[in-house]
Amino acid sequence: MSSTAVTPSARLRGLRPDWLNDPKVWRTEILAGLIVALALVPEAISFSIIVGVDPAIGLFASFTMAVTISVVGGRRAMISAATGAVALVIAPVNREHGLGYLIATVILAGVFQVILGAVGVAKLLRFVPRSVMTGFVNALAIMVFMAQVPEMHDVPWPVYPLLAGGLALMVFFPKITRVVPAPLVSIVVLTVITVAAGIAVPTVGDKGELPSSLPVPGLPDVPFTLDTLTTIAPYALAMALVGLMESLMTAKLVDDITDTRSSKTRESIGQGVANIVTGFFGGMGGCAVIGQTMINVKVSGARTRLSTFLAGAFLMVLCVVFGPVVSDIPMAALVAVMVMVAFGTFDWHSVAPKTLRRMPAGETTVMAVTVAVVIATENLAIGVVVGTVTAMVIFARRVAHLADVTAVTDPDGTTAVYSVTGELFFASSNDLVGRFDYAGDPDRIVIDLSAAHVWDASSVAALDAIGTKYAQRGKTVEITGLNAPSARLHGRLSGGLTAGH
Repeated sequence: MSSTAVTPSARLRGLRPDWLNDPKVWRTEILAGLIVALALVPEAISFSIIVGVDPAIGLFASFTMAVTISVVGGRRAMISAATGAVALVIAPVNREHGLGYLIATVILAGVFQVILGAVGVAKLLRFVPRSVMTGFVNALAIMVFMAQVPEMHDVPWPVYPLLAGGLALMVFFPKITRVVPAPLVSIVVLTVITVAAGIAVPTVGDKGELPSSLPVPGLPDVPFTLDTLTTIAPYALAMALVGLMESLMTAKLVDDITDTRSSKTRESIGQGVANIVTGFFGGMGGCAVIGQTMINVKVSGARTRLSTFLAGAFLMVLCVVFGPVVSDIPMAALVAVMVMVAFGTFDWHSVAPKTLRRMPAGETTVMAVTVAVVIATENLAIGVVVGTVTAMVIFARRVAHLADVTAVTDPDGTTAVYSVTGELFFASSNDLVGRFDYAGDPDRIVIDLSAAHVWDASSVAALDAIGTKYAQRGKTVEITGLNAPSARLHGRLSGGLTAGH
């Protein structure tokens, strides 16, 4: 019997990541990381302004979040950095208590995320319906576009032809070649034009001063007391929940785009580790950043951790080494990229008239509610929660009507048989008690549940109430046909849910 020998070099290739064996993947990942890094600069500075800290704090956060999550995260090619949602949650800490407390809050939020990830909070994502996911995608596309509107309002007139030129480049350049990503070409061309022609338009440098050195680790400047803990804990928990919600939803979106699966538990823990590292390096924390993730995955075609790592690494190189060059990039170039991201992210099929006519009204309502709440609150996490609750309410109302009771009296008139069909839970069982003829039925009643399923204590309590009403009239009730799970629940709870038992 022959065998094929495996050489040490072949074994080593099998252990290496796929991108190390494919130069084309290298090019895609490297260029994607560069584009994302350029797009991160103005947003990180803007989020720093929201929080009220120096622009370097937001840029340091984007650097450490991206680099750390590229190693410990569960979703490859997803970008984590400073985000608006996190900025809004922790801004009051800096405003009321100072930078030291802000950094401590970020570290504690990371600890909370590690704990929540370890106990399995990521599994709750499976309860998010598809209509909520569609609303989430459409809402984030709208938010990405709306975030660009201020950059197009009350600006010098050359901004508009530059913006139109950038959009045209990104639409038509891929028809010529896809070797170099169109967004990068657009940014370079518009920068060269504005610098060479001396066109006065808003630039990245107008957003704030870029850092000139790398961040250094250190402890937050706060007293390590119980009072400090109680002060920052509510903000840290809110940041942890908002960050996890946005990160897990973004990870699911990338899963769908790339047709691959990712570990949401690892992603949850990884987000926590990244925030802890970011806090110790003096950053303002963050989570998955949706716009830049779409640039990386959908626009640039990145699929590995290399692009995420390089996005963070390039960000610091661009700021520290090439700060003057980056400062000259016109905002119109980056706005054009983000507008294309918004357009490409929006699920146009979901709002097509043909789709809306075929889609159940409840599904469309859930999608619309999710979008409306996100836009109103400017918080994707709140929109997802409200949308999911709305979907559950609509589902409960729909399923409640599926439970039915049919009465059949034996020919001899001594027994009444009630056949119950459907799902019995708190919504459907509320009407169950009123479906029986307590006064007119004979002395023996059989309730056949062979075509039903008992889901909760409310249903058991309803069955007990029916039995009690018949017993008060001297009649006996027999429940038959319970399947095994229903029988166990009924046996455990029956007789113990009403006062006096």
